[in-house]
Amino acid sequence: MSRAFFLGVDVGTGSARAGIFDEAGMMLGAASHAIDSYRPAEDFVEQSSENIWQACGIAIRAALTEAALRGEQISGLCFDATCSLVALDANDEPVSVSPSGNAAQNVIVWMDHRAIAEADEINRTGHEVLRYVGGVTSPEMETPKLLWLKRHLPASFAKAARFFDLPDFLSYRATGVDSRSHCTTVCKWTYLGHENEGRGAWSRSYFEQIGLGELLQHDAQRIGSVVRPLGERVGELTPHAANELGLSPRIPVAVSVIDAHAGGIGLLGGTLPGESLDERAFETRLALIGGTSSCHMAVSREARFVKGVWGPYYSAMIPGMWLTEGGQSATGALIDHVLQSHARYAELTNLAATRKTSVYALLNERLAALAAPEAPWTLTRELHVLPDHHGNRSPRADPTLRGMISGLKLSSTVDQLALEYLATIQAIAHGTRHIIDAMNDSGYRISTVIVTGGDSKNPVFLREHADVLGARLLLPREPEAVLLGSAMLAARAANQFPSVIAAMTQMGQIAHVIEPNPSARAFHEAKHRVFLRMHEDQLAYRREMGHG
Repeated sequence: MSRAFFLGVDVGTGSARAGIFDEAGMMLGAASHAIDSYRPAEDFVEQSSENIWQACGIAIRAALTEAALRGEQISGLCFDATCSLVALDANDEPVSVSPSGNAAQNVIVWMDHRAIAEADEINRTGHEVLRYVGGVTSPEMETPKLLWLKRHLPASFAKAARFFDLPDFLSYRATGVDSRSHCTTVCKWTYLGHENEGRGAWSRSYFEQIGLGELLQHDAQRIGSVVRPLGERVGELTPHAANELGLSPRIPVAVSVIDAHAGGIGLLGGTLPGESLDERAFETRLALIGGTSSCHMAVSREARFVKGVWGPYYSAMIPGMWLTEGGQSATGALIDHVLQSHARYAELTNLAATRKTSVYALLNERLAALAAPEAPWTLTRELHVLPDHHGNRSPRADPTLRGMISGLKLSSTVDQLALEYLATIQAIAHGTRHIIDAMNDSGYRISTVIVTGGDSKNPVFLREHADVLGARLLLPREPEAVLLGSAMLAARAANQFPSVIAAMTQMGQIAHVIEPNPSARAFHEAKHRVFLRMHEDQLAYRREMGHG
């Protein structure tokens, strides 16, 4: 039997990546290419769909070279991307979403928070649809952004013939087939995937109540008349798109997926030798996809409503199961912010370059030296961080919250930076615990966390998460779980496997297990009480100052 190869293309916040895998889930080649971002005002983040598409082609060609394969050897293709909003006109040309008026800037990036007021207004409606987004919509979702666009750039809103979530734009550009993904529309556009016998439906009353009723005219053509479940084939790669991407025409293109959800697919089916999974076992597992931000993905057989946690979303990740999605708006970005804003960061950067290592490795060394012979987690006994610098996505669902630090000294040494770095990582872990506690209070039984992303390469990040959560952490054999998840969907679309779950369990394997240290439990129980108290204190400060 000839070997089959599948291509996953992942568009993140800062780059487009391509990864090529075989049917056993082994990666043969990968490459990335940077994409541009624009920040015309505070809380505004924009990109260009054309720049993104070109970056995909560069990354794909480089991945093929690394894998020593030709384009015609690829059997299936799937795109995943951030949940960013793309605007095109009737001729598929970009429509500006920017106050700059630059047509090339036609993408409102997921992390853009320009639509906070619109999100608040939508939430005040209390519409039934909001039950399926954790009770409140977020400015990172698409209907608040669309409402902002209609109010502030009405000419652009009127000119746009098609609005896409970025993953769906990529599959449209690849195939010419105007469809949307069950994943993107259910998770970010309020499409009700559980209605119409699981085929889904738009809520006309919701769109009319928030002032976007025109988007459902003509069978919702501007936002999606055809919505397809994951694992299906959108169409085939067109000759023009194949030429742009360095591939061959007629390659099957899978229904697209949000990047974090591709990571969930790449992680949740991972097994240890001799282990098997059924639908019930999935309810004990959570996928943690860490990067600039973090997503927390869990699935259940029944709908579980968790206040402040997105979902439940029917068939948005694994067909036939409900998805619950927690998240933290800034994790890797927060760690970088703490480091880069410190007076000793430049010194550390130079030292890391000299020693041919990373700033994180240097800080981990300092922490080990500072802790000896004590337990390392106790270094932050008097230093506490509330990691809501970019708001709180889950479970408080409050984008107006801000970060806090308690316990700073009049010190700007490298050792002080190391402590602030550790306290920030612990705070992020306590944020994850807060999300998992909310999920378990609503019926989940999460005891295992499967981790991927840039932060999973940091042993201190992993150690602190295992200890704070009191749960075992599993690390997949393939650390590029997002690319692998997309490749799994590509394999399913190419009929390599009979179902998405079959692709997940046969292409995913676990390589390492990290157990929590029982000695850290009492410390982190106290630390978590401080974590919760800091939020209460922030609200008290706001009341004192007459705000909120």
